[in-house]
Amino acid sequence: MGSVSPSTVVTFAVFFFTIQCWCISAKKTYIVHMKNLFEPSVHPTHQDWYSATLQSLLSLPDSDSDANPNSNSLLYSYTDAYSGFAALLDDEQVQQLLRSDSVIGVFEDTLYKLHTTRTPQFLGLDTQTGLWEGHRDEDLNVASHDVIVGVLDTGVWPESPSFNDAGMPPVPPRWDGECETGPDFSPSLCNRKLIGARSFSRGFHMASGVASREPASPRDRDGHGTHTASTAAGSHVSNASLLGYARGTARGMAPLARVAAYKVCWTDGCFASDILAGMDRAIRDGVDVLSLSLGGGSSPYFRDTIAIGAFAAVERGIVVSCSAGNSGPEKASLANVAPWIMTVGAGTLDRDFPAYAVLGNKKRFTGVSLYSGNGMGAEPVSLVYNKGLNQSGSICLPGSLDPGKVRGKVVICDRGMNARVEKGKVVRDAGGVGMILANTAASGEELVADSHLLPAVAVGKVAGDQIKEYATSDANPTAVLSFRGTVLNVRPSPVVAAFSSRGPNMVTKQILKPDVIGPGVDILAAWSEAIGPSGMTDDTRKTQFNIMSGTSMSCPHISGLAALLKAAHPDWSPSAIKSALMTTAYTHDNTRSPLRDASGGGLSTPWAHGAGHVNPHKAFSPGLVYDASTNDYVKFLCSLYYTPDQIQVIVKRAGVNCTKKFSDPGQLNYPSFSVLFGDKRVVRYTRVLTNVGEADSAYNVTVDAPSTVGVTVKPARLVFGKVGDRRRYTVTFVSKKGTEGSARNAFGSIMWSNAQHQVRSPVAFSWTLL
Repeated sequence: MGSVSPSTVVTFAVFFFTIQCWCISAKKTYIVHMKNLFEPSVHPTHQDWYSATLQSLLSLPDSDSDANPNSNSLLYSYTDAYSGFAALLDDEQVQQLLRSDSVIGVFEDTLYKLHTTRTPQFLGLDTQTGLWEGHRDEDLNVASHDVIVGVLDTGVWPESPSFNDAGMPPVPPRWDGECETGPDFSPSLCNRKLIGARSFSRGFHMASGVASREPASPRDRDGHGTHTASTAAGSHVSNASLLGYARGTARGMAPLARVAAYKVCWTDGCFASDILAGMDRAIRDGVDVLSLSLGGGSSPYFRDTIAIGAFAAVERGIVVSCSAGNSGPEKASLANVAPWIMTVGAGTLDRDFPAYAVLGNKKRFTGVSLYSGNGMGAEPVSLVYNKGLNQSGSICLPGSLDPGKVRGKVVICDRGMNARVEKGKVVRDAGGVGMILANTAASGEELVADSHLLPAVAVGKVAGDQIKEYATSDANPTAVLSFRGTVLNVRPSPVVAAFSSRGPNMVTKQILKPDVIGPGVDILAAWSEAIGPSGMTDDTRKTQFNIMSGTSMSCPHISGLAALLKAAHPDWSPSAIKSALMTTAYTHDNTRSPLRDASGGGLSTPWAHGAGHVNPHKAFSPGLVYDASTNDYVKFLCSLYYTPDQIQVIVKRAGVNCTKKFSDPGQLNYPSFSVLFGDKRVVRYTRVLTNVGEADSAYNVTVDAPSTVGVTVKPARLVFGKVGDRRRYTVTFVSKKGTEGSARNAFGSIMWSNAQHQVRSPVAFSWTLL
């Protein structure tokens, strides 16, 4: 979820951590996967079955799982997203369970991290309805009211004007969710817009101990969940801004859709047991889209909580959209790579917040900032850079600055190690009056604006190096910082964010990820009034809106667009909706040049941007889609040579038969291609396209391939007589002789087109694993 606070893009980064339970004699939380042997005639509910299992195997007292989790070993009973339960167990009890014929596996609870307005206009959406410009259809408007977006995050601030329900019709009768009561949350705070609010904290409380001060409530005290929920489906709010920045009308991608908030993330992060409980409940409640701006490290699908829950959701027709992670520009840094998940990277908007640093040598450097307080004035101020043997001073870690050396001065701080906004606090607390935040090689020229506590300007590596050279070589270095506010129509845009996680996909190299990119840098959306815009505890400023960056922010953009497509095409499967967004994505910026990468400034590749930047207008009518069912995903899983038990963990069905499986995972009917040659010179894949456009239509193929690969598509022309017709084609990729020793990776595309539609699939070629 793209941050615990907006002061660091890598907030809620993608790492798994093993969690120790501090509270009860060496007991820990485990997720227990049961075989599909549930017999209603013996046990009325799954919970009864799980309780009986624990009783018989472990001699545990039977008790109601809704009781205080500290006095109850059974934390959660899962039914829809997972076949099993979460329980507090010691090592001996785990071994007893593993010896049971009814248990497939026992997995220790793991920790996921969150991945921390002009966006609708930038995406070509109508400023009033959220529907596509030129498609203001009253029926579609009404249909949008019936779409429900479930957001798993840090909860919601229900008083936000982004959840105003003015003009909303009654809640769809199929909705089975509710707004829960909490110490600081009343069900009366929900309405026809915010129709659900639940919290899941048992895994968190078990790991954090009884002394945890965070109440079990859906209320958002972090801000992240309110931001993502309003990005996906927030109502119109006029004159919205962050302390004057980005002023305008704020609204979500699907402003007429409903929102249901599931709080699964807490102070320490998001525990797998709580995430699974949230997904389980959301599926049962009846959401149409699930949005998760959080993730963990890459792992096999049968060990990936989100992938397992997402499979169950997709099987019920729910679109699942997840953030790709903020571990870029490092290769192979992706999270949430299961092919049934929409994996979303981040790009920039055509909006910026310029700020300037003018040095005593008259050189002016442009950076960015969201500082909103009193400026420094026009008088030069002494400039200092604490570069020495102790690197903590140059990075401005807490306690690292000598007040005698920085008082009354502008301090240069290197980016990295601690939060960007925290560096400004360190400078302020030491008596400094301003900060220049200088990128290092790790961030390159990527700039992320922050709501700093003192006058501060963030600059790229090139500018930062020049400023530091001046500060350390001039006898009396000075600087003046100034702030311009909000600037629109920035070119080029979009640019792939340097922090956005990259491929290749190391879980299944034959599936290209990420799928797409969306707006994820400097995004204005609703905010919790429980915390200041910097996310720091001593930030006393209050604001209804905040500007944040991360794949956490790009993910709900795509979740909201999926909701619009669901309203427009209620009969489309999740894979068809994903295909429409992918095959219509664009790969050129607003200067008509190929997309560029903020990391280094060079051209981007599908390992960074996937199929490209989403284009909602074209996704509404893609012409053709690559469809796939959960049976296709089972064939895909069989091709990975998972054991029957491992596959059952994911698909929740006993007796999965792998006699029908793909010869290669890349045979999955996916809207993109990832060709791994390895020790082969020829790779051949078959795809099936379904006509969702006009009857009596024909498409011709165009191939773009590197010189090192020969590509043949047969047939080269596809003719569709009726809507719904399916046509198959085969593509053969041949690595040319002599390529193996020199090439590592390359990229191309396959596009089917006619006068109305262009259906484009990116292709990644690899000769080695990385």
